[in-house]
Amino acid sequence: MEFDISYTSKEITPWGGMVFLKQMLQKIGFREHISKCEDLPQPKSNRGHKVTTIIEAFITSVWCGANRFMHTEVTRHDIALGKMFDWKEIPEQDTYKRFFSKFNQATNHNVSNHFYSWIFDNFKFDNFTLDINSSVMTRYGKQEGAKKGYNPAKRGGVSHHPLIAFIDDVKRVANMWLRSGDTSSSNNFLSFLEDTLSKLKNKTVGFIRLDSGFDFCNDCL
Repeated sequence: MEFDISYTSKEITPWGGMVFLKQMLQKIGFREHISKCEDLPQPKSNRGHKVTTIIEAFITSVWCGANRFMHTEVTRHDIALGKMFDWKEIPEQDTYKRFFSKFNQATNHNVSNHFYSWIFDNFKFDNFTLDINSSVMTRYGKQEGAKKGYNPAKRGGVSHHPLIAFIDDVKRVANMWLRSGDTSSSNNFLSFLEDTLSKLKNKTVGFIRLDSGFDFCNDCL
């Protein structure tokens, strides 16, 4: 079999499929809604990256398979990917670290409220069924909040114990709290429920389903 070999001066990328991610973000007006969120930390330097670029580039890296900050360097050096998204410069991993280090509990709450409310406001569907569940995420290292607790996958290992709310009707996560590994399933449940309902705002929750770890809540709902 014969092959024709040629050269081009144009940039190429193995992440060409990300054009569909760009089209989706454009269609939903994601960049505009980032700009509308007043609680997002802003760069103090005029030379700093735009917040829209930081968030878009980070999400794109995750879609490309990054699960550590250092993995974002792969997409950072992809010139074609930057042109695809109209980024003047792609942030380096330290930029993401500095950006997310500026978040505190209040910032997390306000930013998540902004984006969750925006997402669910766009659904015409109403009368949701809300599923709330807890999970165990085993950790290897010294991540903040990783502690020894109930961990069936690795007994005696440290973990996080997140609390997650799902809406199966529209296949979306409605809320999530990342809790320390020594937290019980039902810990802070009512506060989590109130926070979830505030994110859904004008939507009606017709039914709430809980797993067996929330038996204590039957009398308080």
